[in-house]
Amino acid sequence: MDGWIQILVSGLTVGAMYAVSTVSLSLVWGALNVLNMGQGAMLAAGGYIAYTAVMSLGLPIPIAIVVAVIVGALIGGAMYFLIIRFMIGKEGFETNVIVATFGFALILENLVLRLYGAYPLRQPIGLEGGWYVGATHIPYQNMLLVVVSGVLLVAVAYLLKTTQLGRSIRATAQNREATELMGIRISRVFLLVLLIGGGLAAISGIMLSTLTTLAPTMGYDPMLKAFIICVIAGLGNIYGALISAFVLGLFEVSIQFIFGVRFGFPALLLLVILALVWRPYGVFGKRKTERL
Repeated sequence: MDGWIQILVSGLTVGAMYAVSTVSLSLVWGALNVLNMGQGAMLAAGGYIAYTAVMSLGLPIPIAIVVAVIVGALIGGAMYFLIIRFMIGKEGFETNVIVATFGFALILENLVLRLYGAYPLRQPIGLEGGWYVGATHIPYQNMLLVVVSGVLLVAVAYLLKTTQLGRSIRATAQNREATELMGIRISRVFLLVLLIGGGLAAISGIMLSTLTTLAPTMGYDPMLKAFIICVIAGLGNIYGALISAFVLGLFEVSIQFIFGVRFGFPALLLLVILALVWRPYGVFGKRKTERL
């Protein structure tokens, strides 16, 4: 019984981290119809910025987190102004953006490497202690991550469903040309989506680094897992991606607990293959995809 409680707690924690990163990736895909290859580097940068704000600037942890989110959003804005805006409307936009954002990720990763070095650093943000359910220790930090993730996801859902910006994002995802004819500036929507995506990536980086360590390449694994989740859910389907993130988090932890850690990722890849064979457009997708 204690083992299953541990699986549930660990699975929810992993799912919460996956969910925030997946929403960021899926949001950009839904609005721009492109894969943001800079997601992993932006995630790592967010963790390092929070570390710097606490350790070097001496800021209180809540303010340090806010600073990291703002800087993460600005990194997303820089990606737009330096790359995306020059490619909008050009032939091969989707392919070119993937290559360009990958280059942006390499630059950002090497900048972090030069500033902080390759040696892993301990994130000073986190909660100590926990409580016991039977013989199972449940850290406060894990529960905090689940709560923070839930609040963020509710906020994103509210943004998309009820605000003017959310309606603009959904309209852009469904029909970009019609949205322009309605007087909505597509370039503004792209910029705002990248700002939001950058902020979410920073939060994801902080969440991940509180459980592991800071490293310049720490964002690659979460980005790959987020992409896997997006593929299984249906590319650009945010609400399906949220459900899939928690389900796959529990699935991965269960496989690792039963068969060993090394089998977790191969099991996810096998699940992707089966999902694509069964429903090539995603478990929550439609044959005629309506993103977001």
